[in-house]
Amino acid sequence: MGMIVGLCTLELHIPDVQSLKGKRQVLSSLITRLRNRFNISVAEIEEQDIWQKAILGVACVANDTGRVNQVLDQVLNFIRSNPSIELLRSQIEVL
Repeated sequence: MGMIVGLCTLELHIPDVQSLKGKRQVLSSLITRLRNRFNISVAEIEEQDIWQKAILGVACVANDTGRVNQVLDQVLNFIRSNPSIELLRSQIEVL
């Protein structure tokens, strides 16, 4: 039985923030909810100094490719359902 790692890169637009502080509040809340709900690792990996844009990296580990894909799909749907965040682009890799 092997270990399957799923990686997802998310490009987000946060239109209602007017400062880096506002961006951090939105992202902190989102990252906490994602971690608690899906038991994944999440971090802001790029664009830290741009107010309305964020690049997040998400990692999921399981013993089944189907489970990894399911969790990452749920993460994408969760983000799409958030009215304060627009998902611009996503990329999933399974290792």
